[in-house]
Formats: sequence, structure tokens, C-alpha cells
Amino acid sequence: MNNKLKTSIFAGAIAIGALGMSGAAMAQVRVGINVGIPAPVYVAPQPVYAPPPPPVVYASPPPVYAAAPVVVIGWHGDRYWDGRRYWNRDDWYRYHGHGGHYDHRGY
Repeated sequence: MNNKLKTSIFAGAIAIGALGMSGAAMAQVRVGINVGIPAPVYVAPQPVYAPPPPPVVYASPPPVYAAAPVVVIGWHGDRYWDGRRYWNRDDWYRYHGHGGHYDHRGY
């Protein structure tokens, strides 16, 4: 090969290499250092294990002491109490054999 051809091939290779290098020459190296407050991060609290509440205890009510009712057998106004029920005056006499009427004298 002749010398002129070798020189033109070599010059073409350098030109193509220079064109390829131009893209790399445009690349920039950037180094950034940031100093600041970090963003807040939520951290869930640890679970708290508490003992169960004590069982509910219901106390019985205190005993109530009351005086026994006084039972008075006899006439109360126009009714008679025999210890079980009240009788009307006419019912009392009718039931006890006075025929449904009574004498104002007491018998």
C-alpha cells in the first residue's frame, strides 16, 4: 500500500474517533453533597401487653331486718280481717250463719 493511502485511512480513523469522542466530551461529572434535616420517619410504637382486668365480683346485698307486721284480727271499719282475708260485713254474717243481715245491737 502506498503511503498516501495509509495516511488518509489513518486520518479518517482519527476523524471518526474524534467524532465519537465528542459525545463523551459533552458528558459532565457532577458530585453533590447535601447536608440537611432528614425527612420525618414514622416508627410504630412497641405493643404494650397489660394483664387482663380482675374479674367482677358481685357481693350479695346485706340482709334487711324488719319488724314483723302486727296482725290484728277483728273489725277494721266495715270490714273484718280473719288473718287470711278481709270480709265485708254482709259477707261475714252470710258466711257465718246470720242470713246476710245483722242486728245493730251486736248479735
